[in-house]
Amino acid sequence: MIKCHLSRMMGEKKLKISDLAMATNINRGTLTRLYKETITRIDIEVMNSLCVYFECGIGDLFEYKPDDPSGII
Repeated sequence: MIKCHLSRMMGEKKLKISDLAMATNINRGTLTRLYKETITRIDIEVMNSLCVYFECGIGDLFEYKPDDPSGII
């Protein structure tokens, strides 16, 4: 499972999704799905824009966590 840390990063900067959308030109719906971790795929340009904005690497935005074999998360 891939975890997205966008909500934490936005919280640290006290950002709203609309503020981030205006600053990065990323579609608000895309940011909402990333924020809620319901997104199923992401464009490389979106990842690039977020890394530039937050001055971070991809590993700061996303984290791989192995799925729990018991099905309990």
